[in-house]
Amino acid sequence: MSEAQPPPLRLTVRVLRLRHGQGLPLPSYQSANAAGLDLLAAVPDGKPLELAPGARALVPTGLALELPRGYEGQVRPRSGLALKHGVTVLNSPGTIDADYRGEVMVLLANLGSETFRVHRAERIAQLVVAPVAHVELAIVEALGATNRGEGGFGSTG
Repeated sequence: MSEAQPPPLRLTVRVLRLRHGQGLPLPSYQSANAAGLDLLAAVPDGKPLELAPGARALVPTGLALELPRGYEGQVRPRSGLALKHGVTVLNSPGTIDADYRGEVMVLLANLGSETFRVHRAERIAQLVVAPVAHVELAIVEALGATNRGEGGFGSTG
């Protein structure tokens, strides 16, 4: 018997639909427990964006966001695009700051061997909204000891 799960945190994000995003559905979660909303391409209908092997391009979403203070938007790759076509978000995760009011753009890169066509309304990335902590940096003479110590890349197995 499974324990009851608490409902997910709910947050309202104001969205401005830009002219070239008219007619597209809003980003949505594809399952009840999905972490990210799928972002859609707002390229012209009937004029897909061609992304050659090794190329990168900014893909418009037709949306601008007003994220609440203390939150960020993370633009992440879709695993299906990466697996099937070698297409990923180049600056992953891309960060949308709470004070940014421009269009959400997705920097796609084609690491595959064939040209990839981005069609209107195609799901191209995921948007995860997450809290942000602002920190104060404090200069110290030494850091606390741990079992790992200074072990870096690959040091834990």
